[in-house]
Parts: sequence; structure tokens; C-alpha cells
Amino acid sequence: MTNWRWWMVVLLFVATTVNYMDRQVLSLTWKDFIAPEFHWTDADYGLITAVFSIVYAVCMLFAGKFVDWMGTKKGYLWSIGIWSTGACLHAVCGWLTVHIEGYESAAAMTAVEAGSAAALAIASTSVWLFIAARCILALGEAGNFPAAIKVTAEYFPKKDRAFATSIFNSGASIGALIAPATIPVLAQFFKDRGVGGGWEMAFIIIGALGYIWMAFWVFMYNKPEKSRHVNAAELEYIHQDEKDEPEAAAKQNTEQKSIPLWKCFTYRQTWSFIVGKFFTDGVWWFYLFWAPAYFSDQYGYASSSGMGVALITTLYAIVTVLSIFGGYLPRLFVEKKGMNPYAGRMLAMLIFAFLPLPALFAQSAGAVSVWWPAIIIGLAGAGHQAWSANLFSTIGDMFPKSAISTITGIGGMAGGIGSFFIQLGAGKLFDYSAEMGTAFHFLGFEGKAAGYMIVFCCCAVAYLVAWMIMKALVPKYKVIGLD
Repeated sequence: MTNWRWWMVVLLFVATTVNYMDRQVLSLTWKDFIAPEFHWTDADYGLITAVFSIVYAVCMLFAGKFVDWMGTKKGYLWSIGIWSTGACLHAVCGWLTVHIEGYESAAAMTAVEAGSAAALAIASTSVWLFIAARCILALGEAGNFPAAIKVTAEYFPKKDRAFATSIFNSGASIGALIAPATIPVLAQFFKDRGVGGGWEMAFIIIGALGYIWMAFWVFMYNKPEKSRHVNAAELEYIHQDEKDEPEAAAKQNTEQKSIPLWKCFTYRQTWSFIVGKFFTDGVWWFYLFWAPAYFSDQYGYASSSGMGVALITTLYAIVTVLSIFGGYLPRLFVEKKGMNPYAGRMLAMLIFAFLPLPALFAQSAGAVSVWWPAIIIGLAGAGHQAWSANLFSTIGDMFPKSAISTITGIGGMAGGIGSFFIQLGAGKLFDYSAEMGTAFHFLGFEGKAAGYMIVFCCCAVAYLVAWMIMKALVPKYKVIGLD
């Protein structure tokens, strides 16, 4: 038997890694490189990330349908081409702000008095320019997971999908792991050499990686039935589920109809996936977008400092190592315990829902050592990634292949909406709590530390709440057939 399906996982892994690196450039450069130049507040940054989340959410609703309509190969190419372009466009936001506001250079903008009308004008202009670039990034990135989940369903039987998904989904962790070790260093390197503020080249270099990936995708991907790299034995392994569910497989393979978008919302299985994404995606994005600022704000370690890099790298190293096992656990339940894929996945997700709970103690543990918040947030992030791999795989368990990208897109929309509320709320909360100082209290913390504590508490319990609602909506395994 050939093993070409694993090369597809490698491609999906690299695409997801690049996806999250592009997403991370802003979070790793805004506090120490961009904010001083444009006079941004936490609320400004929160607005940018919130708009990104809501645009991503809207685009996800249609991205899945687009991939189903365009086909996996072309759909993925369009997706990564658009987001790579959006990533690179961030680099021109500074140049445009200088010219729109009429300054001689970025240094002249930086020298403007903080809090003045001129500083507010600079902040406003630059924020909207970054939002525009962020919207293009969101438009392209919305297609990554619908396309990747569709490829996984094409190339793997149900029992292997969570494991394959956990591998390519770990690209999110790897991207987040590589990013802090490279992006602030790149930005500082070019800043020291007088190439703008340094952050511009970080956006360009990381964004250009997507164009390289596109070349490999064109030559390597094809459906397993048409791929010259997949022999009969591997094809039989891929389609083994058709022996266990011949009637459902026959319906799916002979008719190849897609489910209308409106009809998707009539299934409890769709709403179960929506709930799982809405409650938890924003948690992961909060850690992704705010962790560098958290260590800078609360402990004084800039993202470009050695300690700042070490903390963020440690956090995502924990996420990466532990999350891969998340896709393997349900396979053990299916093969060793004889459970059906959905039951095994839900049991695994319940276990992973407890991993984020230590986030309740992240803020207080920081009084002992700054390493404890990094470790605890790393465990919470690992729980999310393991949860996410299995959550994605529930779609392939119950929906026909022709609808997988559509359902993934619907769930991604829900996740983006959830993230919108967290990002916007966090930015406003952090500014407000910092302004109130000792007058703002929560569970023994004051000021901005109390603001972080509030968000950590919400993040910690989100997964258990989501699991209970999902289980109530779909208590037992039920396949959706095509009429």
C-alpha cells in the first residue's frame, strides 16, 4: 500500500503553519513596534482583531460553499493566494499613514505628543488601514480549514481522520511556536538597519511563504481516485467505511448532491458544531492575539526580548507536543473499546474540555513565577487544539463529503463571531481596567490584572459549557444522508 495520503497531511500542515504565522505577525509586533509609531491603545488593537474575527466569520459562511463549488484544488489555491497578498499588504499601512496624515516620516509621527488630536488622527487612520489589510487576510484565511477538512475526508477513513486532522491542525501550534522565535527577531533586525520600522519586512517575508506553498499544491494534489501516486491498496483503505455503511456510501457516491446552505441549519448536527466553535474558537484566538501583550503588560517582557521569546516559545511548545495526542485518543477508544467514531470523539472531547480549567489560576500563579502562566496557558492551548481536531472530525462522521466544506464554513463563522466578542471586549476591558486602576477589583486583583483575570475565567469554562450543549443536541451518532 502506498502512503500518499500522508503527503497530503504534510501539505495541509505547512499551509496551516503559514496561515497562523501570517495571523501572528501583528500580535507579535503591535505592542513593541507598531503601537509606539501609531499611538495605538489596547482598544485600537482589540478593534482590529475583532473586525478581523467578524470578517473571517462572514467569509467562513461562504468559504466552505466556495470550496465545495470550486473544488478542493482551485479553492485552496485561491484561498492561500488571497491571504498571502493580504499579509503582505500590511507592510504598506505605515507608508500610507505617513502620506495621508502629511508627515515627513514615521519618526515624525512617533514624536507627536501622546493623547493629542494629532496622535488620535494618526491612530485612527492607521487602524482603518490595518483593518482593510486584515479584511483581505481574513477573506483568504477563511478557506483554509474548509479545504483542509475536505482533503482529510477525501484521503482518510473515519477512524483516522481525527489523527490526521490533529497533525495538520498542529500547524497552528507550530506556526505560533515558530512565530515568536522569528518575527520579532526579523522586525528588530530590519529596524536596526533602518528598513522602516522593521515590522514591515516581517509581514512581507512571512506573507511570501504562501506563494511558495502554492507551487507544491499545484503539482502534488489530486483526488485519490485520480492520483497516480495512490495505488489500489491505499484506495481500498481510504474507502473502507463504504463496507461498513454501504447504503449511506452508495447514496453519497452515486448522487454527489450538495446540501443547500439553508437546509444545513435544519440539522441538529450542524448546530452542535456551531456551538462547539462559537464557545471555543475565541478562546484560542485570545491566547494567540493577546499572549505576547500579556507578558509585556504584566511582567515587562517585550516580544523581541530573549525572555519574551522564551515564554511564548515555551507556551506553544507545550501546545504542539500535547495536542497531537488529541487526535490519537479517540482512535484508541474506537479500536480498543469498540466505540463508534462519534462516541469515541465525544468522550475524548470531554477529557480535553478539562485541560483549559487551570487557566483559572494563571494570573495568581504569576506571582510565584512568570513561567507558570506560560505553562498553564500552554496546557489550555493544547486542550483547545486537541478539542478542535476532534470537533472538526465530527463533521466527516455524520455529513456527506459534498457538504463537509459547507458545514466547516458555517462552524467557522460561529467561531469568528465568538472571537469578535472576546477580542473587542478584551481590548475595551483592558483599557478600562487600566484607567480605573485600584478602583477596579476582581477575585483579589486590581486594575488591568483584574481585567485579565476576568477573561481567563471565561476561557477556562468555555469548553465544558460547549460540550454539554453539544451532547444535548446530538446525544447519539447519526449519519446525515442525501435525499
